[in-house]
Amino acid sequence: MMRRLVGVGVVVALCAMPWIVDAYSISTLSRILTFGLLAISVNLLTGVTGLPTLGQSAYFGVGAYTGAIVATTMSDLGPLQLVLSAVAGAVAAAITGPVAVRARGVSFLMITLAIGEIGYSAAGRLDGITRGTDGFSGIPPVVAAPGMAPFVQDGLVYYYVLVMFLLLYGLVALLVRSPFGLTLRGIRDNEDRLRAVGYNTTAYALAAYCIAGALAGAAGSLWTSTQNFVAPGDMGFQVAALALLAVVIGGLGSMWCSVVGAAIVILTRDYIGGYFPGHGTLLLGIVFVVAVYTLPRGLAGLRRPKAEVRS
Repeated sequence: MMRRLVGVGVVVALCAMPWIVDAYSISTLSRILTFGLLAISVNLLTGVTGLPTLGQSAYFGVGAYTGAIVATTMSDLGPLQLVLSAVAGAVAAAITGPVAVRARGVSFLMITLAIGEIGYSAAGRLDGITRGTDGFSGIPPVVAAPGMAPFVQDGLVYYYVLVMFLLLYGLVALLVRSPFGLTLRGIRDNEDRLRAVGYNTTAYALAAYCIAGALAGAAGSLWTSTQNFVAPGDMGFQVAALALLAVVIGGLGSMWCSVVGAAIVILTRDYIGGYFPGHGTLLLGIVFVVAVYTLPRGLAGLRRPKAEVRS
């Protein structure tokens, strides 16, 4: 009961933010929610399934560019952009996933890193699709529903991002508590035993990989709606590393704490780092070292230090 009350309180506070803080802070909150969704996709693989990844930025970028292309050539309807971006992310994951999910541990990490770097390189070279290193600009403001006016104010864009985030977070929360989610935890804890009783663990890992790709693609669409601009750097190694850092800070397996970790990363880089120009990366490194030594189970470990951390 207490956990539900805290959740309701957090949602109410998030809804009230446009009436309390300035436009820059609202824009930062939109980025936090978007990046938090990317961190959730990383945690679904790293924390729940036991597959540490540095490749989700590739599917994030696929979703971002898909959202940009749909917005400029097909429709400015935000939910349509999000759905098509999620599908694009899932398809990209389905194409590249079979190579990755056959590996485990460091090998899986390195394969996903390579996938991310290939995506980053392709985004810079496919000028006819991505507009190359100049970036994809001229993206129209998002529209939440047919007949509505475009969302040009930061507060309205924030509400759109918040609603989409809460819907997707709810779906992920149901997924990780389902029999499918428990099977993914079984892969993490003892894959050999699952294989012994007849589970096709590779198929389950590939399904999780595709779902995580869809989540990352949806996050990319929200990023496009927030920034109205996409560039190859949005799917580079730094984005992948920061998403994994958010998961480590928040705690493996806890989806909500991944979002808190994402908030710490974004605020450290974009807000606190503003007081120390050119030292944002150094500050993030300090945060990471402090988190590893003082919170080995992440922020989620403060809540349930002796039990398995769940979302």
